[in-house]
Amino acid sequence: MFNFDRDRYKTIQGGAVACRGQIDQALEEVTTRGFTNLFLIGSGGAGILMSPVEYVLRTHSTLPVYREIAAEFVTMDHKHLNERSLVVLASLSGTTRETVEAAQYCKDRGAVTIGFTGKGGTPLAELADYSIVNFAEDDTSCESFFIQFYLLAFRIMYNRGEFPDYDRLVAEWERLPEALLDVKERTEARAKAFAGRYRNEDYHMMVGSGNTWGEAYYYAMCILEEMQWIKTRPVHASDFFHGALELIEKDMSLILLKGEDETRPLMDRVERFAKSYTDELTVFDTADYELAGISPAYRKYLSPVVAAALLERVSCHLEHVRNHPLTTRRYYRRVQY
Repeated sequence: MFNFDRDRYKTIQGGAVACRGQIDQALEEVTTRGFTNLFLIGSGGAGILMSPVEYVLRTHSTLPVYREIAAEFVTMDHKHLNERSLVVLASLSGTTRETVEAAQYCKDRGAVTIGFTGKGGTPLAELADYSIVNFAEDDTSCESFFIQFYLLAFRIMYNRGEFPDYDRLVAEWERLPEALLDVKERTEARAKAFAGRYRNEDYHMMVGSGNTWGEAYYYAMCILEEMQWIKTRPVHASDFFHGALELIEKDMSLILLKGEDETRPLMDRVERFAKSYTDELTVFDTADYELAGISPAYRKYLSPVVAAALLERVSCHLEHVRNHPLTTRRYYRRVQY
């Protein structure tokens, strides 16, 4: 694969799976103490990547869960935050100002905090009651965060008697690094072709649903917009027919990120419509990948992880053919704001 280190990738994603022990131990202690609701808090991409966890908890658990944007959260006086809350915060760098401020805000109100970062010794890692650290960088962080957040969510449900298959699921996830490498290899040629065809495209619409919505939103905003400066509108499949469809024309690029959860029919509907009205339809479907060693019943949970793995290959080829490194910024962490 072009510009890709297999061993580095396996180490990072294997490290995410290996965080299970720390996560389990933290949740055993928190569960013994007791908590009545869960907050998922982050800024930008790290906050968006919590979307699948929110989705799986809302569809599998009766635990009240609130996913909040850090900067807004500290201004809103959330009435459900208290000393019986469990707060999960994430920042890849561990230094995101708004997220660190949110962590302090929650601690000041007596809530228990768990921080997920890619680097120890950082403000968030030091501030959180429990710190989970797995080294990752931008090109590997999505899968790493998704895996860790899912481990947390399924363990919470296991402790509540809502997901008895936790041990079996996690045992299968030991195979994930290899399975995700296979996803990347199978996507390589297509990713290169996509980058070549759309290297000069100045606008995309990207559609997702269910547990893949977060990845669609993330990729549109944090990769295509922030890292490639390409105008991109993320649209939830449920909203597509309530405004966005009127922008579809024969030459407009429409990217569909299809997963395997209960909302797949929503994406099928968008796809049927799009085939009639645009010649620039791209469908990335997680069902096209084998995922050796993963039971059919557990595949749907991995859709955002698979999507992140395959889209990284698109990013890699886009930055090359556009001569626009993914690290290039004009404003983000470059100027005061």
